[in-house]
Amino acid sequence: MIALLMRDLRLAVRAGGGFGLGLAFFLIVTVLVPFGVGPETGLLTRIAPGVLWIGALLACLLSLDRIFALDWEDGSLDLLATAPLPMEGIVSIKALAHWLTTALPLVLVAPVLGLLLNLPGPGFPWLVASLAIGTPALSVIGTFGAALTVGLKRGGLLLSLLVLPLYVPTLIFGAEVARRGAEGLDVQTPLLMLAGISFGTMALLPFASAAVLRINLR
Repeated sequence: MIALLMRDLRLAVRAGGGFGLGLAFFLIVTVLVPFGVGPETGLLTRIAPGVLWIGALLACLLSLDRIFALDWEDGSLDLLATAPLPMEGIVSIKALAHWLTTALPLVLVAPVLGLLLNLPGPGFPWLVASLAIGTPALSVIGTFGAALTVGLKRGGLLLSLLVLPLYVPTLIFGAEVARRGAEGLDVQTPLLMLAGISFGTMALLPFASAAVLRINLR
């Protein structure tokens, strides 16, 4: 399992689908928003949590089609399917590698970008907490979508259409945690909902992704 994780981490960085692309997109979104909505600090403060969460979500979406694509192209996926490792474990490792190379850097850089959007001071820890708790769900859901579209030509567009509706609950509760934290309100309810979504997806979707991969590999 560790060897598979290290291999995926190296491939993600070497193939150009690692943290650099996601971070660049996240930065571009954050920088362009003030140009579009104006420099009014009050408005930027109100929309900062939502903008940062949307940027993180779209940045995670960029590299989803590469989760299984390289293994499909070189035949490694067939070998992994016949390996002693359970397919559910392989899917979980793929999701973890995606989170480490794409989502984790976004979590770490989010406070810096929050400064550009005039995010209030109390909102920074809750922004980081919401991203840290919510982004694993994005990676696991994205891995499920990648399993559904593996082997399809131009599957990237179909993958986006499949995954984006499933991302909406995570986006709503994640942005709500950051917004309430910035305003000094109670964050318990949206935080618990966000954690429930993440734990639920991590518990259930690897089995669904593994079943879909077995069907696609027949």
